Amino acid sequence: MQSLTAYPKHPLSGTCRVPGDKSISHRAVLLGALAVGTTRVTGLLEGEDVLRTIAAIRALGASAEKDSDGSWRIDGVGIGGLSEPDDVLDMGNSGTAARLLLGVLAGHPIRCFMTGDHSLRSRPMDRVAIPLRQTGAVIDTREGGRMPLTVVGATDPLPITYTPPVASAQVKSAVLLAGLNAPGQTTVIEHRPTRDHTERMMGHFGADLHIEETADGTVITLTGQPELTAADIDVPADISSAAFPLVAALLTEGSAVTLPGVGLNPGRAGIVQTLRDMGANIEESNPRTAGGEPVCDLVVHPGQLRGIEVPAERAPSMIDEYPVLAVAAAAAEGHTVMRGLAELRVKESDRLAAMAAGLAACGVAVEEGEDSLTVTGVNGVPAGGNNAPVETHFDHRIAMSFMVLGTVAAAPVTIDDGTAIATSFPDFIDLMNGLGADIRAGGADADETP
Repeated sequence: MQSLTAYPKHPLSGTCRVPGDKSISHRAVLLGALAVGTTRVTGLLEGEDVLRTIAAIRALGASAEKDSDGSWRIDGVGIGGLSEPDDVLDMGNSGTAARLLLGVLAGHPIRCFMTGDHSLRSRPMDRVAIPLRQTGAVIDTREGGRMPLTVVGATDPLPITYTPPVASAQVKSAVLLAGLNAPGQTTVIEHRPTRDHTERMMGHFGADLHIEETADGTVITLTGQPELTAADIDVPADISSAAFPLVAALLTEGSAVTLPGVGLNPGRAGIVQTLRDMGANIEESNPRTAGGEPVCDLVVHPGQLRGIEVPAERAPSMIDEYPVLAVAAAAAEGHTVMRGLAELRVKESDRLAAMAAGLAACGVAVEEGEDSLTVTGVNGVPAGGNNAPVETHFDHRIAMSFMVLGTVAAAPVTIDDGTAIATSFPDFIDLMNGLGADIRAGGADADETP
């Protein structure tokens, strides 16, 4: 365990590129492994989560190597071409890697064993296992639908039509990935839209997809057994990672921060819209397309925020950003009400409970509901830490959110363990300190704590 402390420091300024989008990086590696030929990926996130996906596709017979220019070269084996691994596939802390890879494996007639760290082994896998069993795959989990698990892919995969009971891009993606090796049409019907990175990237590699908006929702139809052709990918900067310096800059007087090349996929940009609804000054410049994704530079200027009620239907487009949004709400004027957050209970930690407990420990008035969080802002600078470390529960987003709080609060904030940050944002501390923040290893210095 490594404790970290963020000390109040103003202002933040500069230009910094945050790491490549984690969701897109996972998909680039998986689809590159299923394509024919060599895919070159620039901007790939090299956090621990994506490195687990790379290790998995290597174990399954594909090749992934980093070139001297920093780009990655993935030599694919074609759809259905993966081979049985010699050892257990360890997905570490990454639920995305595990659930998407299950979809890939469901369409291959091989046996694999999968596990993860303590956190991942506590998270539900049935949400993808249930539809994937309908394709003919055999998936055996331990009690509660959890890892470790065994998957035996279908010899003759079946196309299915599936309506996910919860809005989940991971479930949708797993079903579509399984459908790649199934004859006929695999269909997913979404009542509430989710991020569409998988659909965009499948199209980029040459898959045949049809997307239609109907009275029942969004209908995504994939025609199986295409030949995916290698295609280069430029991974945009991750909006989920950009949200941390973005919020810190919004809340520190005199700041001026530019975040270049940030992906603003409509299924992911809810945090930007929500902060603007709260009065944030966030400019978009140089709009363009990278790897089939909309991208622009974000220019952030500080200003006083006001509390709002965040529409529950916006949750799928910003589910990972609610922890740092709660930090912004702590400095806002009035109440910020966030609903539709049940999904946060089954992330790397119970993020609803973790944020509520941490904010309360930092002097912020907060009310936790079954699927909601209400934060009463102080209309200025939150109190900050009280010399007791905030528990992160080995959750990278909880850790980074409270480092942002310490940067903008009246007193330093210490977290019990920052090691999980490396799963998605390995250079977080260096990047934040480069902008003018003061984040250090260890607990708060007594002479710098009120």
